[in-house]
Amino acid sequence: MGKAILKRAATAGLPVIEPERFAYAPGKGVVAIAGGEEIVVGSRAFLTERDIDVTPCAVSDSEGGEVYVARGRRSLGDLHVADVLRPEARDAVAALRHMGLRVILLTGDNEAVASAVGRQLGIDEVEAGLLPTGKLARIDALLAGGRTVAMVGDGINDAPALTRASVGVAMGSGTDVARESAPVVLLGNDLRTVAETLRIARRCRRIIMTNFVGTLLVDCVGVALAALGLLAPLLAAFVHVASELAFILNSARLLPTASNE
Repeated sequence: MGKAILKRAATAGLPVIEPERFAYAPGKGVVAIAGGEEIVVGSRAFLTERDIDVTPCAVSDSEGGEVYVARGRRSLGDLHVADVLRPEARDAVAALRHMGLRVILLTGDNEAVASAVGRQLGIDEVEAGLLPTGKLARIDALLAGGRTVAMVGDGINDAPALTRASVGVAMGSGTDVARESAPVVLLGNDLRTVAETLRIARRCRRIIMTNFVGTLLVDCVGVALAALGLLAPLLAAFVHVASELAFILNSARLLPTASNE
């Protein structure tokens, strides 16, 4: 939202000044001191908590976010920010669901925005109005229920949940905090890479398990034949080398996938 507001300010020719002091309330808003006056920017609830009357501001019925602004404890108005879906988002969600995964949207946006996005993307479950602690609590609840949770995020508010999830995945274009909190960082900003990464991980796991089970079977059969006196040393060496070569070639099937990525 901050980037969108700054872009709009530049278009309107409005000057941007650096504040003398600045404080950020995660999931709520920011407080800054500029020109000796306190400037508060954030949600309606955040300004209300600071005893700032925002009732004169227009109430939007559009499916967009609202950012309220006050200066010197006097409400100046509100900014309306519309969410634009990424062109690849619908394909990414569809790919995840096709893999048998349940997709949940955890967002700090209001219910109207979250529900609209959820409907357009075909998301299984939507939870709106969540602060960072709310996202963290939802991850904890899923983990307590025995679920394996992969959390994908790119913002500061996602950092705690990225750390707590079974696997935290940060987008490469996200904030520094998100990238540092997640053990997995994807290059770029294409959500389809999330589904592709999961597909490669599953294929890699299948090949590993195939090699593991195959090794046990070959060894067990070899030990049994040797115990019965049916396996000569020369034949045993040949079987061992042939099986290892087969497992190496099986692993080599991942090379085309790795080169494409």
